[in-house]
Amino acid sequence: MVSATDISGSVAKQLADVEQANAEAVREAADLVLGVIRADALVYTAGAGHSLAAVAETFYRAGGLACVYPLYHPDLLPLHGAVSSTKTERRTGLAAEVLAERAPGPDDVLVVFSTSGSNPYPVELCIEARERGAAVIAITSRACVAAAPKRSSSNLVEQGTVVLDSLVIPGDASYPPDAPRTAPLSTVVNAFLWNLVLAQVYDRGTAEGLDVPLWRSSNVEGGDEANAALLEKYGAIVPRLR
Repeated sequence: MVSATDISGSVAKQLADVEQANAEAVREAADLVLGVIRADALVYTAGAGHSLAAVAETFYRAGGLACVYPLYHPDLLPLHGAVSSTKTERRTGLAAEVLAERAPGPDDVLVVFSTSGSNPYPVELCIEARERGAAVIAITSRACVAAAPKRSSSNLVEQGTVVLDSLVIPGDASYPPDAPRTAPLSTVVNAFLWNLVLAQVYDRGTAEGLDVPLWRSSNVEGGDEANAALLEKYGAIVPRLR
């Protein structure tokens, strides 16, 4: 029988290993995000399937960046159809459809979350963004990318300007350790990696006098008032804030 201590210990070790392995990449990712803030541009975030949980972490979230433009198509969300969501992220051409609304440019950064990093949708997002001059932060697992079936002309590791490695093993599950079948880690690790980037952006940005645009919780005193100016500024260019 597994204990809560066993699970929490293994997760804590995973996060410690991830932080150590990605120290330089986190610094480089923070550099890119700080460049967006200096240019008064946007951080575009994207994912498919359960990686959309990471996109939700980046958008309109207490303590999160306000200059975020989430890329989204309803057919990518398992809650709108589980089997169809898998088929949708494997469909060539969807990235172009999603980017038709608004696409990142040279001052922007695209952040793509995809553990397998091999399906057409996330890969084509990266390719199109880079063709427009945008840098790409790929948050993925190098081990999963290497093991995944080849479904695109490239993969997320190849397309990332900066690659943050979740160290998740193929299949995502983590328990039991000798034959993992459950307790997937990608959602926890993706959020952790993004928070490592945000912490550096805040520390380094404030140290140089940048006004890092961060949301406040609307459920604390003064939260709504603090967010009002951000909503006025970004609501005009990020439709999902309206």
